[in-house]
Amino acid sequence: MLHYILKRTFLIFPTLLGILLLNFLIIQFAPGGPVERTISMLTHGNELDQNMLQQGSEIKQQLKDTGATSKYAGSKGLDPQIIEEIEKIYGFDQPLSERFFKMLKDFLTFDFGKSFFKGKEVVELIKERLPVSISLGLWSTLIIYLISIPLGIRKAVRDGTKFDFYTSLIIFIGYAIPSFLFAILLIVLFGKGGNFPIFPISGLTSSNFTTLSFWGKISDYFMHIILPTIALVVGGFAGLTMLTKNTFLEEINKQYVITARAKGLSENKILYGHIFRNAMILVVSQIPENLIKILFTGALLIEIIFSLDGLGLLGFEAALNRDYPVIFATLYIYTLIGLVFNLIGDIMYVLIDPRIDFKSSRY
Repeated sequence: MLHYILKRTFLIFPTLLGILLLNFLIIQFAPGGPVERTISMLTHGNELDQNMLQQGSEIKQQLKDTGATSKYAGSKGLDPQIIEEIEKIYGFDQPLSERFFKMLKDFLTFDFGKSFFKGKEVVELIKERLPVSISLGLWSTLIIYLISIPLGIRKAVRDGTKFDFYTSLIIFIGYAIPSFLFAILLIVLFGKGGNFPIFPISGLTSSNFTTLSFWGKISDYFMHIILPTIALVVGGFAGLTMLTKNTFLEEINKQYVITARAKGLSENKILYGHIFRNAMILVVSQIPENLIKILFTGALLIEIIFSLDGLGLLGFEAALNRDYPVIFATLYIYTLIGLVFNLIGDIMYVLIDPRIDFKSSRY
């Protein structure tokens, strides 16, 4: 087992390298990069962020000259020296390979540089957004598993009964409703200003959070997180519930269960002492995937609707603005956490079922 963990740990590095290299090349050749965006802002008379481009006012004074051509869209009429100055600001005056290896060197120490268009260190941006994503991801995943596993087991035991039919109906109705539509419904019904104004509808905490008592802070936090968490949970537990049911149904019909019944073991002993361990292997394998999905991607629309500044929204804004430092930093973190969580999932296999042996595994 230790040998397998070491191999998988070492595989994290080439996997990270390959993903970063592929995305680096794709993004570098994609149109509409930060240089083009800055040129557009300059030529259309828009003011630039002072932290992003301190030389903006000086550059603007030189825009009335020459008709030189450039490789950048929208640069017609700009002096080539202006283009070179903009490239230097964003580091595009360096060769492609040099920029890539510098990025790798910085990423080893988690130095992600400064955002092109927000004027702040990327690490600070991530620290500001991380509590929101962790809150949504952990609470949603925890509640989904607390509901799905017991419900899936119950449905397997009572397969074909009215309980199975009606719970399946409720599950598929919840699965069919998009989470963002359900979030809007929750706001209309239970948000401040709605029919039953109970819960706040924006932010992770109130504006007076720092002045509240300890229990007041806890209460304020949960009042803010309840609605977005429910919106994520409703559409997320259907697949896991049916997966749990199907895996238990498959195990219930196997020979070892029939033998256990013939020995006179109780149904609870058979269900939780024998079937549970075997059936939960497949369910456990979904934990890293589900957590990553909710943590970084599935909560994007929920973050927008409830005005929550999470990592999903940060990555989306960075992609729209071609904010390369933020794009690569979030990609690096997503990939690293995903690979680590997959390794944790494999370790959990062994903890649940010691019969699993990775010694013979090639990977």
